[in-house]
Amino acid sequence: MGGATKAGSGAAGDVRSGSVTTDDGVRLHCLEAGSGPAMLLVPGWSQTAAQWRHQIAEFSRTRHVIALDHRGHGDSARPEHGYRIARLAADLRQLVLALGLDDITLVCHSMGCAVAWSYWDLFDGDRLGRLVLFDEPPALIRQPFWPEGLADRLGALYDLDEIAGVVAGLRDPDADATAMTVEFLSGMWSPSAPAADREWVAGRNLLLPREYAGRLLLDNVVQDWRDVLPRITVPTLVMGGKESVIPLAAARTVADAVPGAVLRILDERGSHFAFWENPGQFNHAIREFLQAADA
Repeated sequence: MGGATKAGSGAAGDVRSGSVTTDDGVRLHCLEAGSGPAMLLVPGWSQTAAQWRHQIAEFSRTRHVIALDHRGHGDSARPEHGYRIARLAADLRQLVLALGLDDITLVCHSMGCAVAWSYWDLFDGDRLGRLVLFDEPPALIRQPFWPEGLADRLGALYDLDEIAGVVAGLRDPDADATAMTVEFLSGMWSPSAPAADREWVAGRNLLLPREYAGRLLLDNVVQDWRDVLPRITVPTLVMGGKESVIPLAAARTVADAVPGAVLRILDERGSHFAFWENPGQFNHAIREFLQAADA
């Protein structure tokens, strides 16, 4: 492992780019700012570290904030392999060790929550001190053998045939990748979201090659993390959004399953991208949670 950035240096507002190299030779890019207790920001599927800019600016005043680009995403290297949740969790572990982080507040969006759950499953939550989980069901695919009503309680969004069509489109070399990505993201915004923001985020998404995006999406949606949630032993904040494409039932189910978890529902501009659209409300919820957890 090489090329690690120096942890904990720099003033708030001084955002620095760094990288670590994984055991399979992949360079992972990250953004860092501030000093103090560690806060690690984990983006969702096809999202990037740069999309955490409002959280980096806010929390780097008092913390050492690191935002990760998963392999293939953002400014990280784009190998042909490793587009699985378990591999991303292993990458996260190697970043944590390379930067010497401990007692980490792990803030996760969407698929980033699945990466956190896989990290807990594989490494028993080592070096994690607090979890913030925003807008991810513990299972995304509706299973035909489930009892009636379970899919709705879990917030499971997709039938397998439906998501298979999305994945096939992403992996089709003749498809219009930009149009498909914009359409897939369209439901993740509130109606008032500016066109410029939508276009910028779509551009960030397209940095992950669509073939790899399809592989990762498929691996993500077939997971079921319900057996992991009761094993989480650190203070946890679970958030959902009233305007999100992810049903509120998902946040309630996760909060009920994690021992002692705090549930917070974001209302105004509470979309799947609420951390971008309404960072004031999103950041305030995290600050309140951390103050209570650290009291």
